[in-house]
Amino acid sequence: MQNSLAYQNAIDLLHRVSSSRGFLAAAQQEDNYSRVWTRDAVVCGLAALQTKDVKLVETFKHSLETIWQHQHPVGFMPSNVDINANSASYGGTAGRADTASWAIIGLCMFTLYTGNSDLANSCNKKVSKAFQLMEAWEFNGKHLIYVPQSADWADEYMQHGYILFDQLLRLWALQLAGIVFALNLYADKAEHLKQLIQHNYFYRNNNENWYAVNILHQKEAAPKNYWWMGFNPAQIYAQFDLQANALALLLKIGNAAQTTLVLEHMNVLLKNNNEMIPSFSPVITETDWQMHELKDNYAYRFRNKPHEFHNGGLWTVWNGWMVAALQMHHKELLQTQLKKNLLNTISKDNFDMNECYHGQTGIACG
Repeated sequence: MQNSLAYQNAIDLLHRVSSSRGFLAAAQQEDNYSRVWTRDAVVCGLAALQTKDVKLVETFKHSLETIWQHQHPVGFMPSNVDINANSASYGGTAGRADTASWAIIGLCMFTLYTGNSDLANSCNKKVSKAFQLMEAWEFNGKHLIYVPQSADWADEYMQHGYILFDQLLRLWALQLAGIVFALNLYADKAEHLKQLIQHNYFYRNNNENWYAVNILHQKEAAPKNYWWMGFNPAQIYAQFDLQANALALLLKIGNAAQTTLVLEHMNVLLKNNNEMIPSFSPVITETDWQMHELKDNYAYRFRNKPHEFHNGGLWTVWNGWMVAALQMHHKELLQTQLKKNLLNTISKDNFDMNECYHGQTGIACG
């Protein structure tokens, strides 16, 4: 019963945020969410494809048309498009390093699901330009893009550098583009990037062939049982990144031993949390030095208090992706428990599908 209610409310919400120009980021008229955001529209679109609802699939097509019509001349993809003013934003203080990958993923998934390649064919040169831009973001020709602070979905968090989530999105985009456009250039780059990710984002004993020598004197203090959130010249981030680890599982990154360690850590996190799995953990508290990175990094109001928003908040979208990853890896017990907890949390909120919930109380705070 709970499952069917959640599903129906999710479908209803997708219809409520549908517009003639694509999926809006929220049903409420708050902040700047009433726009077509590239990442939000693509995530909604991937869900729409699963429903096979003709109107929702059509809205996804409109989303993609809106997004690709507003590609910047040098290849940037919009952070969001104001459909009333017909103008695009490409980011705030920092640009967006994830939108190009999301736009390509959306375009390719739409093409593969519908079998209609007209839109993809019309965007062929634009896709090439977006990939060329990401190539430039490597800065050193070593295949990993450098992500500025506030440049992806966790835009009020503190991470910057070679962030795994953004590498995985680019990998997925390359893999899909290799299929849709039948280009070995994309497929070969994807395979090279996959090997680089597997070699540099999980602890290993030997000191051979790391991406940078900085990692050698940092890795012994780094996590040893899950995929790293990322690294930069000064640090390897210790936080568990739910989104990156979910995507790593979905893209089948790593070997069986690494997957087992990740799943064991997930089990511990779920047991220690009565609701869902925090997007980033452990939480940054008032006494942690990283809190200084958070306190002034916001656009409208400070939201990253401990256990809220990016700082240990419970995001249904990423917990949902982890449920899908657990199903793919046939981890039925863990999947069932996480799904049950997810449904219990959103049922307390009358299935309003809030973007995130408090990490301790489970109260909606998005």
